Amino acid sequence: MSEYEEPAVEEDVTAEDYTSEEEAMADPDYAADTESYDDAAIEEDSYDDTSVSTVTETFDVDGDGYEDATITTDGVTLIDSDGDGDAEGVATDYDGDGISDEVLVDADGDGTVESAVYDTDGDGFIDTYESDTDGDGFTDQVSSDTNADGYIDSVATDSNGDGYADTVATDYNADGLVDEISVDSNADGTADTVLSDSDEDGFLDTVYTESTPEGDSFQSQTGQVI
Repeated sequence: MSEYEEPAVEEDVTAEDYTSEEEAMADPDYAADTESYDDAAIEEDSYDDTSVSTVTETFDVDGDGYEDATITTDGVTLIDSDGDGDAEGVATDYDGDGISDEVLVDADGDGTVESAVYDTDGDGFIDTYESDTDGDGFTDQVSSDTNADGYIDSVATDSNGDGYADTVATDYNADGLVDEISVDSNADGTADTVLSDSDEDGFLDTVYTESTPEGDSFQSQTGQVI
């Protein structure tokens, strides 16, 4: 028995009461009333569908603090952030849960997507941001939430436009501070400089390069990285 169920109350039922109940049930009017009540109960149960999603999404792709105008059809939402009648963003809900799994943004309206956000694991939280920071039409920065806690913990940047990340900043312990920065300065695909915070005090205090032994300090007494 759950803690919300009340114990049944036992009552003595006399033979006379039982007969009266039986006679009432035999009455055609009683049967009709009972049937009507059952139909109403079935209709009520059918109406009470708690599986319908009540999620309402809002967007502010231009970051002005105001909700953008949207039009949604078949899981695709067109986002008009400046009210000119043209969509600056397109959001798509692939799994039909009421939450967009992909949002593509063309903020300047030139027909090229500058940023894209994704919910790759379908948990309702964005975990990947792709950005074209220099406007050349190619993604040059990818920010990721690798541990699904709702916060970005890895940012990979392609600063020389070769299509490969040459700088990766990582927050391993989810404290909101960078724990390590890896730099591939010669574009060979391998990090040749690694800056790290070995004691988790919020300051990068060690550096490893191809010419410097791992663990050598490059932090001043003021705590500033030099």
